[in-house]
Amino acid sequence: MTSTKSWTQKQNKLFERALAVYDKETSDRWQNIARAVGDKSVEEVKQHYDLLIEDVKRIESGMVSYTYGDPSDATRLTDDEQRLLRHLRTQ
Repeated sequence: MTSTKSWTQKQNKLFERALAVYDKETSDRWQNIARAVGDKSVEEVKQHYDLLIEDVKRIESGMVSYTYGDPSDATRLTDDEQRLLRHLRTQ
């Protein structure tokens, strides 16, 4: 089942924080993350994670560039994004 509901910026931030707290060794990881995000099912959280992993792979392979303001800064990620990428690499 694919969700048509979008994720708000707040939900994405809660999702990222929950990923840092509930690592792959945590029992009931996806239930805990869904509860932390609120208004998302376990399936939606898992799908969101899968999409995030695909995005990370594309970023790391150079297939995707991020631009914040100045296009000459296309590959620069925010500190939070860099921390999340480092965290996901260890998952």
